[in-house]
Amino acid sequence: MTGFRFAALLAAAACSLAAANVSAQAWPNKPIRMVVPFPPGGGTDAFARPLAKVLSAQLGQPVVIDNRGGAGGTLGAEVAAKSPADGYTILMGAVHHTIAVSMYPKLGYDLRKDLAPISAVAYVPNVVVVNPTRVPAKTYAEFQSLVRSSPGKYNYGSAGNGTSHHLTVELWKLMTRSFVVHIPYRGAGPALADLLAGQVDFMFDGLGSSMPHIKGGKLVPLAVSSTKRSPALPDVPTLDEAGVKGYEARTWYGLWAPAGTPKDIVTRLHQETAKALQSPELKEQWSALGAEAGGQSPEAFAKFIGEEIDKWGKVVKESGARLD
Repeated sequence: MTGFRFAALLAAAACSLAAANVSAQAWPNKPIRMVVPFPPGGGTDAFARPLAKVLSAQLGQPVVIDNRGGAGGTLGAEVAAKSPADGYTILMGAVHHTIAVSMYPKLGYDLRKDLAPISAVAYVPNVVVVNPTRVPAKTYAEFQSLVRSSPGKYNYGSAGNGTSHHLTVELWKLMTRSFVVHIPYRGAGPALADLLAGQVDFMFDGLGSSMPHIKGGKLVPLAVSSTKRSPALPDVPTLDEAGVKGYEARTWYGLWAPAGTPKDIVTRLHQETAKALQSPELKEQWSALGAEAGGQSPEAFAKFIGEEIDKWGKVVKESGARLD
């Protein structure tokens, strides 16, 4: 290689790096789309909207919610995965996406290859809630007795096949040898609406979306799915305490970007998210929703995602829930 050619290559590389730095410094210079892969009214939406509001203020550009429900959250995830990797589309996803890896034989995206982890946003225990007009139980023990005495009589709503609302009940069914009927919806919002309307009997719902209805007396909380009681419902036992020894599952929400999004933009998105989660506004709202804040690095979030894929893959296999 001649000295002239080598110098030319160095100059080209320097120009490319300079252009990338200018691009990163200019980001964001237009609105950012936050894809929420469920309809309004569910847990994902309940955390996405306040986060988007705070991020909008911090970034100086609107973060706009784009609800894309369907297929247990996988349709919206595919929309995000196939969007331009320019930092102007992010996905507010959830535990459901780690379940979908083993639940659906054919997905239009690969969670580990087509989406870049940014950070977890919130961890929330699921809560076993019943409609008191449909299920005459005030304690978990009473509920379990009703289910065992009438196999197949009671049904539960979920945000769709392969969502945490579905698989947390499948795990419970395996551990308690219970038989209840699954009614999948296109999101937690529609499922919760039918639970409140008396069309379904119970749900293992994220505490964030059920809490307002628990406080309003429209739903009765019987147990939480975490290993410790929720500070938001200190009088409600864990499932482990209620007799389902070793049961533990929780809903979590997190942010991804399309794979290939510049690393410096992913880093900035993580930094801004972690900052937002420490704001008094979100701390207050997360506490009211019974949530623990996330904020870990993209690398730590990626490791956690892998662990969740393995965990829920075993539940899908043992329960026979896989959609073939």
